[in-house]
Amino acid sequence: MGHREELLKGAKKALLEKGWARTKARDVVALSGTNLGSIGYHYGSTEALMTAAMLSAIEEWGEALGTVLATPDPDEDAGDDPMLRFWRRVIRSIQADRQLWLASIEAMLQAEHNPALREQMAEGMQAGRSGMAAMLTGVPEDQIGVETIRSLGSVQMALMSGVLTQWLTDPATAPSPEEVVAGIRALGGGPGLGQQVTGVEE
Repeated sequence: MGHREELLKGAKKALLEKGWARTKARDVVALSGTNLGSIGYHYGSTEALMTAAMLSAIEEWGEALGTVLATPDPDEDAGDDPMLRFWRRVIRSIQADRQLWLASIEAMLQAEHNPALREQMAEGMQAGRSGMAAMLTGVPEDQIGVETIRSLGSVQMALMSGVLTQWLTDPATAPSPEEVVAGIRALGGGPGLGQQVTGVEE
């Protein structure tokens, strides 16, 4: 592995351990085993390196989340409520990968002043809406209409962001999967997942 790859690896590790705002060039150098000159040579600046590291981390996070949400847990029962299974997986992921979820939130803050990062975040958001809509409807992403993605997918993403914030801020009082599901049903006025799914185009 060359210096460029080592720097990227070190920067991603620094993001998870210290966060973007607290990471300095010397931190990346220490974690990567390289030198300060390597940052300028390979990336141009520390900010460019950190942007590349954040984009790489976001991609890995998206892949990891997709795997978690699609993979049954060992103690799951095929007869379990699909919505409850989904939220159990989400919350377990938050508990297991707390630093990665925190980094995703910090990325949103940094994107306000970083066009490249903001563009990537926007693309990830669009993909997230589509993926959420596909998962909830059981319809392949390429067959889901725009209205469903922008309604069902958007609302599911909003719910995940809210639950994430509560679990990262105060896990001791954050809602359980069962409480999240009960709240969703109370809002929708219906007993099942299917009643939330509307606007699926043929």
